[in-house]
Amino acid sequence: MTMKATGYQALISRFSLQAVPPHCCSWIYGKSERLTQQDDDSVEEYYSLRYDPGDGWQAELGFALRHEGVELGILAAFFAVLEPEDLVSWINTSPTGRYTRLAWYLYELLTGTRLSLPDLEQGNYVAVLDPVAYYCMPGFRVRRQRVLDNLLGVRDWCPTVRRTRNLDNFAAQDLAGKAAERLRRYPESLLTRASTYLYTRETKSSFALEQLEPDTRRAAVFVALLRQAGTRSFLSQEALVQLQRSIVDARYADDSYRHDQNYVGESLGPNRELVHYVPPRPQELEALMDGWIAACSKMVDSDVDPVVTAAVEGFGFVFLHPFGDGNGRIHRFLIHHVLARRGFFPPGLIFPVSAAMLRNRRHYDEILERYSRAFMPWIDYILDDRGAMTVRNDTGAFYRYPDLTLQAEALYGFVRDTIDRELVAELDFLVAYDAVKRRMVTVVDMPDRRADLFIRLCLQGKGRLYKTRRDQFPELTDNELERLESIVSEEMIRLPDSGS
Repeated sequence: MTMKATGYQALISRFSLQAVPPHCCSWIYGKSERLTQQDDDSVEEYYSLRYDPGDGWQAELGFALRHEGVELGILAAFFAVLEPEDLVSWINTSPTGRYTRLAWYLYELLTGTRLSLPDLEQGNYVAVLDPVAYYCMPGFRVRRQRVLDNLLGVRDWCPTVRRTRNLDNFAAQDLAGKAAERLRRYPESLLTRASTYLYTRETKSSFALEQLEPDTRRAAVFVALLRQAGTRSFLSQEALVQLQRSIVDARYADDSYRHDQNYVGESLGPNRELVHYVPPRPQELEALMDGWIAACSKMVDSDVDPVVTAAVEGFGFVFLHPFGDGNGRIHRFLIHHVLARRGFFPPGLIFPVSAAMLRNRRHYDEILERYSRAFMPWIDYILDDRGAMTVRNDTGAFYRYPDLTLQAEALYGFVRDTIDRELVAELDFLVAYDAVKRRMVTVVDMPDRRADLFIRLCLQGKGRLYKTRRDQFPELTDNELERLESIVSEEMIRLPDSGS
């Protein structure tokens, strides 16, 4: 069967554009019915011949905007090679048309170049993004093209998040309300006790995702930072630098955004580096970070879904990788910061999302890798014998317009798993722990430290003390030991993660 590519993929092919492939690839084929094939992160649409827009770029651009949505990265690459006069000629064929106006506005926004066209004086305002298909800002009116700019970001950094079935399903679950309802089952005193553990659990998990073990001081500093989440703004270079300096070893603290090219990889031996991800070049970084700050500042107090907002801020930051060290921990901190600021969890509590990421490490790594997989082949870099990297081509466009839909879906999944497993497990653990200690007193009134040690060692043995541990309690009779073991087993071994 003969098929013809159309829309964005036709523009990429015709103009040899270096751009991340579109989420939706469209084909014209010879059957009468329309077919859709979809997997986790892409869609193939098959249209009948009556949808064939023709062969010119004008037809392909119009088809793309009408049927495939707004792909800012592809449009930016296309507009960079298109002669402005050619676009003006096409717009003049229908200056008030929806898609010509959209192309006109996006050209001027993405290139910073004003076309030789007069402002429109009539016509309804049309939205840049379809609110049914995308998460959008309320937007502002642009009189020149009579469009409503409801993009999430700005020219220097503008993410998109598509409204998918997965995201709609997550939003319908009202996870914040679900968590609040579950928390109401526990006394306030228990929640206060749990909060300290949850902050510590999040800290240890965040460091563990980078295969780090924080010392007592660094752990305490990170816990203190987590307690500040949502209380002040971190959306400035100065605040981010202070944040980075507070969580990394002083020898690797930065005074500004990085001036060297960093990368994410692993060593396979001398002069053998496996590079997984190359962030923006230092000379491109400041403008990108300014754009990220502007976009996040727009979103943080908006009506955009709080988990989607947290995904944009957190994952957007880590993909820009503005510091030499600590980017991952800051990325996860920013997720908590947004959720706290938007009131997603109660004051004084934290949901240990990093624990869910650590438990699902493969999925977390895959979500990070998927972002770069499409453009890494185009990054022209060299590594010297010291492992220092130099990127030899202009790469800024690959980072400027990210589609963060998959990252938003993944974060929602981590948040759900945290509420369903990490949070409730810890609270139930404390309830059971209290019940164990109340029952233990009926056997022997042990000092708290001795009782805590007994419970901990008993949990390590899945409800029984290892023989090598029994001699740590010489004051107990065999009968008392067995009765205490039974209490721990009955109350706590049935719990998930009972030894955590």
